[in-house]
Amino acid sequence: MPSAPSPTPDTTLAPTATEAPDQADLGVELPDIGKLSGSLAQRVYDSLRTAILSMQLPPGTMLRKQVICAQLGVSRSPVSEAITRLAVEGLVEVIPQSGSRVTKFSMAEIREGAFLREAVELAAVAKVATDRTEEQLAELTRNLRLQALYLEDNDYDGFYREDERMHDMILAFTGFPKIQTLATTGWVQVNRARQMLLPLEDRAHGAYEEHRPIIDAIRDRDAEAARAAMQRHLNKLVERLEPLAVQRPDLFD
Repeated sequence: MPSAPSPTPDTTLAPTATEAPDQADLGVELPDIGKLSGSLAQRVYDSLRTAILSMQLPPGTMLRKQVICAQLGVSRSPVSEAITRLAVEGLVEVIPQSGSRVTKFSMAEIREGAFLREAVELAAVAKVATDRTEEQLAELTRNLRLQALYLEDNDYDGFYREDERMHDMILAFTGFPKIQTLATTGWVQVNRARQMLLPLEDRAHGAYEEHRPIIDAIRDRDAEAARAAMQRHLNKLVERLEPLAVQRPDLFD
């Protein structure tokens, strides 16, 4: 897997990765639905959602149904269904008499999502630190080692996959399945905006150093230390996201 580009000294973003494509075309190859599972409508939805969350389809991209149909080899019905679901999630907006487009970012929604994420994850990590099993600790420790290996290989895509997986595991280890649903919908805009930070090598290494005390506190069954470490980690993310509206106003409403 190719490494992410090195950051330029005068910006915290990677403009070439987030430029809106020509509105007459998607500008990217959508994930192959043949490699996905579920019904046809589910696979179309997953393909579009992945492209939106990864910023392959950046904010403001017009979604031409005929182009999507041609690229994925499907009829209009599953595409319409997928777009409707994405609109409910807030990832797509339907413009009367114009079609649909990927929603632009709202700093207010990002702040709200970050607030919700902090409230949920601080409670979750404290519970996991108190109640965790040896098997759960082993999974988290293994995940942290994988993060380090990806950083050694300069594979930042791989690192951020394990980063996300670590957070997912902490939520899952609470034993409360509805938290995962809340996470999926509650801070989807935060995760989408975070994609613009991923090419930054210093952020990846910084995130890893923030993860280590979280896992250490879980190992020590220290709920308060786990909460404090997670709060420091999440606050760093918010600090990085705040300047985005100024640096890339074309992506924000």
